[in-house]
Amino acid sequence: MNKKTLLYILAILLVQISKAQSSDTIFITDFGVKPYSYENSVTQIQAAIEACKQKGAKVLSFEKGRYDIWPESAMRKEYYISNTSTESECPSKIKTVGLLFENIQNLKVEGNGALLMFHGKMTTIALDHCQDIKLEELHVDFERPAGSELRYIAVNKNYVDVAVHRDTNYEIVDGKINLYGEGWRSNKNHCIEYNQETESFYYSQDWDILSNSPVQEISPNLIRFTIPADFHPKKGNTLTIRDVVRDQVGMFIHQSKNVTLNGMQMHYMHGLGIISQYSENITMNQVKCMPRSESGRLLAASADMMHFSGCKGKILIDGCYFSGAQDDGINIHGTNLKVVEKINSNTLNLRFSHGQSYGFQAYFPGDTVAFIKSATMQRGSTACVRSVKPISNYIWQVEFDQKTPEWLELNHDCVENLTCTPSVVIRNNYFTRTSTRGTLVTTPRKVVIENNIYYKTGMSAILIEGDAEGWFESGPVCDVQIRSNTFIDCAYNGGPGNAVIGINPSNSVINANNPVHKNIRIENNTFKIFDYPVLYAKSTEGLSFINNTIERTTQLKPSTSNKNLFYFNGCNNVKIQNIIYKGDILNKNIQLKNMKRKQLKYSSELTIHSKNN
Repeated sequence: MNKKTLLYILAILLVQISKAQSSDTIFITDFGVKPYSYENSVTQIQAAIEACKQKGAKVLSFEKGRYDIWPESAMRKEYYISNTSTESECPSKIKTVGLLFENIQNLKVEGNGALLMFHGKMTTIALDHCQDIKLEELHVDFERPAGSELRYIAVNKNYVDVAVHRDTNYEIVDGKINLYGEGWRSNKNHCIEYNQETESFYYSQDWDILSNSPVQEISPNLIRFTIPADFHPKKGNTLTIRDVVRDQVGMFIHQSKNVTLNGMQMHYMHGLGIISQYSENITMNQVKCMPRSESGRLLAASADMMHFSGCKGKILIDGCYFSGAQDDGINIHGTNLKVVEKINSNTLNLRFSHGQSYGFQAYFPGDTVAFIKSATMQRGSTACVRSVKPISNYIWQVEFDQKTPEWLELNHDCVENLTCTPSVVIRNNYFTRTSTRGTLVTTPRKVVIENNIYYKTGMSAILIEGDAEGWFESGPVCDVQIRSNTFIDCAYNGGPGNAVIGINPSNSVINANNPVHKNIRIENNTFKIFDYPVLYAKSTEGLSFINNTIERTTQLKPSTSNKNLFYFNGCNNVKIQNIIYKGDILNKNIQLKNMKRKQLKYSSELTIHSKNN
């Protein structure tokens, strides 16, 4: 074969390879979608997604720019989603979905920094029964976010002047203010106030007062409220207000596997944030849940920013940024259903018991479950699921491969799905501007929380619960390592005991020799605290607090009622060693309850206070 022929063959091969690569990539611009058209692009984008499914394309590519998406012509589908809304709050579970990926495999969505600007109330993206999906560099925002923001700019004896954020729509009707958006009105409102001097979010009743006070418009986006004489708001503070009904979610990952979000930016999420439900192997890498800097907004989510319910495999959250949630940054849990009827020796009727979680399948054939004694939160025997049948949106009938325990108390004890529990790694993240917690996690598998910064979370930066009484979320943890994190002025709003780290299962029977949680190690962290306690732990065995630094800060004022550096209730085999202290430490006290001193090993500089021993 001569050189000329070889070059000809190579040229043909290159053309064929180019065509093959092209067929593997679908460009949304080929479907008539143009950036900065400001037209509703939902139909064309959905057509591009469907083409990926039909042709088996490997890449869906966006050109950088802005794309507008309205509810009109969007996909609609019924989804029962954990921790969202009660039946009375939101009878219909039909979600309006901007980008619906359903039964799609092996697809990468190249966002290239494209901004998806949503309108009205929508679930922005849903991945339903998908596998091996990557979403990269997509930015998501709302033209009119469901959160409203108003800042005090003048405070006088009889009135206050309030600057309304440019993205907040309002109207004055009969001398009172209405907050509204594109096709909706804010009715059942919840208010969080931001103090810019202390950089803290806290619960506020100010909106209850203002919304019932006479108001007039001074100029566009500048309004004046006539206020009661005993009302003294703080100039410069901002009120963030949203409707509490979680009728949509930011993003929904449903019964999917091997999903990666890489470099995504979620600038506002309505209802609940990114919720992964009964999915397997979820990676959140360099995801930013925060307002666009140019927007000047504080809020980025109506509730939790990342919520994982009933997931399995591995959850990895790495290098993410959380700022501006009206609830938790991360929440990872399962859902316990209550035993309400024994059908036969192997079959139970189980009921969803919290009004915001119902209607979805929580057990699958082949799953391993544990039977939970609610009073002690102890896992008893285990069994395998043979079959599952819905009786109603609230009651599911589950048949097991063996007899159920005789000790199960109807309308009290629960069944936990052990198969649908994940291992978890949360590392290199930043949490700020939330009135509640940074991280909640409850799973029996290995958990590592490392190299994160928790900056002024309103409640406990990290909370481990285990609940069969209130939210009915999961059971005991068995292996948790919290290491090399920095906590700065957290827990000024509460939760439990205003502790930076809280371990607080729901068991009503407390026995130090029969604890709920086990093997929690808190090591090599830095706690910059204005108040105490650093750690509150209930019913935990094998708890260690070793090689940590505690440093006093002074910007926030300590409570006069918090007297203890540590609070332990019904714990066993606790170790506190090698603490480095910096600054004016208020005290070095340990409070013990429902346990004996011999169940604790501690450094000599600490002082024990105990009761009910």
